[in-house]
Amino acid sequence: MDIKSNTIRRRSNWLLTVFLLFCSLTVLIPMYITLTTAVKDRQQSANSLWALPTSWHWDNFSRAIAETGFWRALCNSLLLTAISVILAVLTNSMVAYAIARNMNRKGYKFVYYYIVSAMFIPFSILMLPLVKEMSLLGLDNLYGLIPLYVIYNLPFNTMFYVGYLETIPTSLDEAAMLDGANIWQTFWRIIFPLMGPANATVAILQTLWVWNDFMMPLVMISKQNQFTIPLTQYMFQSTFNTDYNLSFSSYTLAMIPMLIVYLFAQKQIIGGVAAGSVKE
Repeated sequence: MDIKSNTIRRRSNWLLTVFLLFCSLTVLIPMYITLTTAVKDRQQSANSLWALPTSWHWDNFSRAIAETGFWRALCNSLLLTAISVILAVLTNSMVAYAIARNMNRKGYKFVYYYIVSAMFIPFSILMLPLVKEMSLLGLDNLYGLIPLYVIYNLPFNTMFYVGYLETIPTSLDEAAMLDGANIWQTFWRIIFPLMGPANATVAILQTLWVWNDFMMPLVMISKQNQFTIPLTQYMFQSTFNTDYNLSFSSYTLAMIPMLIVYLFAQKQIIGGVAAGSVKE
């Protein structure tokens, strides 16, 4: 029986390894094409898409920076992402805490499902009325995107936070109340620090979403000096739609900040998701 189970286990491990290898190739091959095309000239790209560059054209990056206004777009994206992430973590965690600690009270469960149900509404349905409303309020600009990002990702963040808060015993809240702490002191001094892995996960996922989002800035921003990096990529591609070398150089520059964020924060993502998926 042990020999048979070991054989089945080895076979399943091989199948899993092959599957993971295939998944890795779907990421590594496009990455290889992007990086090699970014440092080729047009002739090398035309000769072979897969070959390594025979001469490295690092000036593609400086030309892409100049043509797309990269530094200004980078500042816009950094400002938008930083403020949106901070506000999302602070406000969404409070909403989830209020719901999680009162789920058994009348009305809170309905509010929870009402908020989470917004995840199933596609942005295309909300797009036109949202643009009209933000225009009437004078918020159809870079700064008007901040509350939209905080609110639009509230359903997912609330669901994630509520799941994580169920792993934190309510006895901590009760002990704090007995010591004379009010609800605000209990949350900020005891519960919020314990939500560190969940906060890190929400912050990272929010960062990736805001940084890479294209549709919302496209319909909300009209001034070129407020364009984010995804919008500059769109302009660049429409203007230089035949110069793939400059295009891929620009894509590589836009990709670097988020790769750095993910490399330093991948443990927090995995830890937060794992902790939030287990109930005590």
